[in-house]
Order: sequence, then C-alpha cells, then structure tokens
Amino acid sequence: MILYLGRRLIGVAGIMLAICAITFTIFYLLPNDPAAAACGKTCSPDRLAEVKAAMGLDKPIWEQFGAYLAGIVAGRDYGSGPSAVHCGFPCLGYSYEYSLPVWDLLVDRLPVSVSLALGAAVLWLVLGLGAGVTSALRKDKPTDRILMVLSVGTASLPVYFTSIMLIWGVVRSAGLLPYPSYHQFTDNPFEWASNLLLPWIALALLYAAQYARQSRNSMIEALNEPYIRTARAKGMPARTVTVKHGLRSGMTPILTIFGMDLGGLLAGAVITESIFGLPGIGRLFYDGLLRSDQPVILGVTLLAAFFIVVANLLVDVLYAYVDPRVRY
Repeated sequence: MILYLGRRLIGVAGIMLAICAITFTIFYLLPNDPAAAACGKTCSPDRLAEVKAAMGLDKPIWEQFGAYLAGIVAGRDYGSGPSAVHCGFPCLGYSYEYSLPVWDLLVDRLPVSVSLALGAAVLWLVLGLGAGVTSALRKDKPTDRILMVLSVGTASLPVYFTSIMLIWGVVRSAGLLPYPSYHQFTDNPFEWASNLLLPWIALALLYAAQYARQSRNSMIEALNEPYIRTARAKGMPARTVTVKHGLRSGMTPILTIFGMDLGGLLAGAVITESIFGLPGIGRLFYDGLLRSDQPVILGVTLLAAFFIVVANLLVDVLYAYVDPRVRY
C-alpha cells in the first residue's frame, strides 16, 4: 500500500503540473491584458509598462511560468523596491482587483464552499442510497416505479430552477426559513445549518437522483450474486445480507461518483452560490470571470483540480476497504 500511495502521489504531482501548465498557457494566449485592467482606463504607456514589470508580465512565458511555480513552493515578490508586494507560500498569484494574494482569498472563501459541499453530500447520500436500496428490494413493484419516476423528474430540473423555486416557496411565500447567508459554525451551529438548508436541498435533489439509480442497479446486481443466495440459504438475517454483503459490494461505483462530485463541489458550486448569494469559492470564480481577474481564475482552477485529483486518490484507497478483492 505504501508503494502504491507513493506512485499515486507522484502521479498526482505530474497531473497538477500539467494542469497548471495548460491553464497558464491558455491565460497567456487570451487577448485580455491583466496589466491594462489593473492600471485603469486612463493609464499612460509608461505607467502600463511599470505595471507589467511589477506583475512580471514583461518576461517570456516560460520565465513567467517558472516564477509562478517557484511562488507556489516558496512565495514571491511582485515589483521591486519600496512598492514591492510580497506573496507568501503558497503563492497562487496576486489579485489586482482585490489587491490581495489569491491564496488569502481562497482561504477566506473555502469554509463556505466546504460547508455547502459537505452538507449537501450528506443529504444526497441519505436520500439517494435510501431510495436506491428501497427500489432494489422492491424491484418492479409500485414503490420501485414511483421512486425511479421521482428520481428522473428531480434529475431533469436544473439547479437554478430548483433554487429559485425554493427561495420563492420557502422563504418569500411561507417564511419558514431566512434567506440563505453564511454564519460561522462555531458562532451558532443552528443558524449555520438553517441558513444553508435550502442550498443543501437544491444540490441534494440534483445529485440524489443519480445516486438512487446507480445504487439501485448496483444493489440488484449484488443481490443476484451466488454468495448472497448462499447467505440467505444459511438463514442469515435479511438486514445482514442486505447491508453487510449486498450494500457493501454495491458501494464501489457509488464511491467513484461520490469522489468526483464531492471533489468538484469543494471547489465551489458556481450557480448555487451565485443564486443564494453565498460568498464561496464558486462566487469568487464567477466574479473573477466578470472582472477578467486571471490570477483568481487560475487559482480557483488549480484548487478545483487538486480537490478532484485527491478525491480520486482517496476513493482508490477506500476501494481496498470496501471490497477486499481489490487488495489482490
């Protein structure tokens, strides 16, 4: 396992380096000039040249990329002399719109996106696995058909439509919950949960449908295996057969999609955060696109790639514990 993890970590480093290089090159080839945006509309040519030198944009692309990589592992300075700005480790660039290092912006927004992703993940796992297992145990019965029709229906609804309907029905019409905002969990756990409940539900309804269909198919396949029939023939309790043997065997594909979904959401849900006004990483990415703040866009892209790659690595490790056959 140690050798396997070592090889995978080397692969993770290679993937992150490739993503960084491709993304950096794309931003370099874009027609937008970050120095011109930072300098302003009334910027003179001399001042524009000074801003480019301070941002390191007057150098060839390979030197800019090398300085960017060095900044990630050791920090870097933007500009020189008394006006130099230091960007500490890990430096993912310096936002000229916020006048802050990109890493500081990400750390400030990360708790919002993590709270949103983890809460929604718990809901969609409970709803999706519950509906999928129930449908598998009642295959081709009315309960199975109703649950699958509901799952297809909820999967067909865009998240922005569900979010708007939840705001209109629960907040404005019924007044059951406050308009979503972010509160620190340590300050008041109840306010933290009540203000994030609607975004959790909006995301959970979208993802739970996929998990319901996937878990149903996996459970039906697992329950038809010979070892399941043997366990039943030996008189093993139905709950033990279903949970310990059937569900555990059918969890492998669920882990795969769960790792991808959770890894993507940890880097921000752009649409959900924008509609509910949550100051997460997704909203930061959206604002960066509107303002052409390329360091912010690049930083969020790298963070998203990091979460997805690490999530895939953790899923591969969990395979060995969920399904002992993987160890061999």
